[in-house]
Amino acid sequence: MSTATTKQARSALARVDPAVLYISVTLTALFVAWGVFFTDNLASVAEATLGRIIENFGWLFVLTSSGFVLLAAVLAFSRFGGIRLGKDSDRPDFSTASWVAMMFSAGMGIGLMFYGASEPIMHMSSPPPGTAKAGTEDAARVALEYSYFHWAIHPWAMYAVAGLALAYFGFRKGGNGLISSAFRPLLGDRVDGPLGKSIDILAIFATLFGSAVSLGLGALQINSGLNELWGIADSTGLAVLIIAVLTVMFVVSALSGVHRGIQWLSNGNMILAAILLLFVFVVGPTVFILNSQAEALGGYLASLPKMSFKTGAFGGGEWLSGWTVFYWAWWISWTPFVGTFIARISRGRTIREFIVGVVIAPSAVSVVWFAILGGTALNQEMHGGNLSAAVAKGEEAGLFATLQNLPWFPITSVLVIILVGLFFVSGADAASVVLGMLSSRGNMSPSRPVVILWGTLTGLVAAVLLLAGGLEAVKQVAIIAAFPFLFVMIGMCVSLVKALRAEPRGEGAREGATVGEDTAGVGDEREPGDGAQLAEVMADPQAAG
Repeated sequence: MSTATTKQARSALARVDPAVLYISVTLTALFVAWGVFFTDNLASVAEATLGRIIENFGWLFVLTSSGFVLLAAVLAFSRFGGIRLGKDSDRPDFSTASWVAMMFSAGMGIGLMFYGASEPIMHMSSPPPGTAKAGTEDAARVALEYSYFHWAIHPWAMYAVAGLALAYFGFRKGGNGLISSAFRPLLGDRVDGPLGKSIDILAIFATLFGSAVSLGLGALQINSGLNELWGIADSTGLAVLIIAVLTVMFVVSALSGVHRGIQWLSNGNMILAAILLLFVFVVGPTVFILNSQAEALGGYLASLPKMSFKTGAFGGGEWLSGWTVFYWAWWISWTPFVGTFIARISRGRTIREFIVGVVIAPSAVSVVWFAILGGTALNQEMHGGNLSAAVAKGEEAGLFATLQNLPWFPITSVLVIILVGLFFVSGADAASVVLGMLSSRGNMSPSRPVVILWGTLTGLVAAVLLLAGGLEAVKQVAIIAAFPFLFVMIGMCVSLVKALRAEPRGEGAREGATVGEDTAGVGDEREPGDGAQLAEVMADPQAAG
């Protein structure tokens, strides 16, 4: 190892925050040990805890998720919409097309592969209470509407709010890239003490368990694909083995430092996914896909206010907790990771550009995804395909059951397995780096040992959850881990609005707060150069992988 490399490694290690790292790792290790040695106890405690959260706070997930949508809309179309994420003279580093492609690649890859066909089928077989009769054409329409509801505007509004706060405080206020830095207007210098560290620890757990959910879904779907292709029996042991192999792959990828290679993986995902969608659209029920998309999209937009505020108070609470509340919790658990990523690539954009781009463009892609894969699955179900029987055995089988009724199944199923594997590696790769960053005082290049540690722990948590109860355990712990971070999200919103209200009125009234400048109650008790480093790395196209 060269002298320069050694110095860089020592510098990265020196920036590790011992309190955040040690507490987070210790608690995670205890959780893993709990799952390994007391598997049944973990499953029962998770189930009981989830029941209490849903019973007492399900309404809070519903109201806050809708609140994030409303806040994003207000900020975009208020006087704050013209404020730039950076100096007033800054302009975007990426073209709009590249920016949209990169943000979507960070968001929902494995989840869309897992639920693209199975969720509409499950909603058709068991519609939300009070909406339609199971198995009917009305139920099929409602199924698409609720798939759009769970995957379009609401989740991306959550990402937009988190990413906006991080980009605003990082680029315009000279923050250090940590979640806690967004609280300086509210907490002042206390963000540098135990309170700020507690916020970052909550962000680590939200990211860790949110990523573990995706890894668990990916392993189950690859397992299902191997069963369909070569008759390899589905088993939890095989899913754990798949997680182990792919964990090694994404740790190696995260450590390679070859950002072009990571970027190539992300771009490759998008190309292969587009090929899969185009194939299904052409050889599938094309006219039905177009008709159903238009009708379901109209129904979704018309029913959005009513859907957004359903809490299950008058029935349907069990369905709501298994679907909508789970999704809101899952998206909240991903906001530290996806928000950080989106912030990194958004310097120079106005708040209006940022929110419209982050919410509208990826939401449109999600709608097209479910219209093609979900629409095809629903059409097959309505014409005797009996996909509901396959999905009843395991949600991961939905996409393969749909493709089996189309030409070239061996080829398309292999494509799906490759896609899920690539999404697994690229998404978990980025998540392990973000976890390293959160435990290294916001250092955008955390040390290799820290990245290895978090990559390994993420894989272990995913494996433990599968052993503790399969997909249901994965969902339960996702909601439990996201619950405390929900309050962090609320605090970020309050802090962001407070700082924005202190912005001077008028175009070009200021050049924006320069790095390290104390404005809007944002103190300057931070390490010298943190803001400059954040801005420099965020602006680097190669760092966006």
